[in-house]
Amino acid sequence: MAWLILGVAVVTEIVWALSLKWAATQGSWLASAVPITLSFVNMGLLAMAMRGLPAGTAYAVWTGLGAVGVTIFGVFLFGEKLAPAQIGFIALIIVGVVGTKLFAPA
Repeated sequence: MAWLILGVAVVTEIVWALSLKWAATQGSWLASAVPITLSFVNMGLLAMAMRGLPAGTAYAVWTGLGAVGVTIFGVFLFGEKLAPAQIGFIALIIVGVVGTKLFAPA
């Protein structure tokens, strides 16, 4: 169950980071409220996941997959560019997350 909650926290992390970029282009109070609200939800989910997972494992997966997701969606939503080396290093993050999951004690 902790891994499922962590997965939802990762999705929330990705949406939160993307909402920051969106809010920066809008300049309204409502747009600013979205990332603020998501940050509370995000941290709450991460804290819940840490009840059943080691803190380092949960944080590594959360930040790693969050960074990968934001990078991928940034390419598609905002037209951001990636160099081939960046793609390789992002693949290494994914390998690290998979290894962390496979060898996690919980």
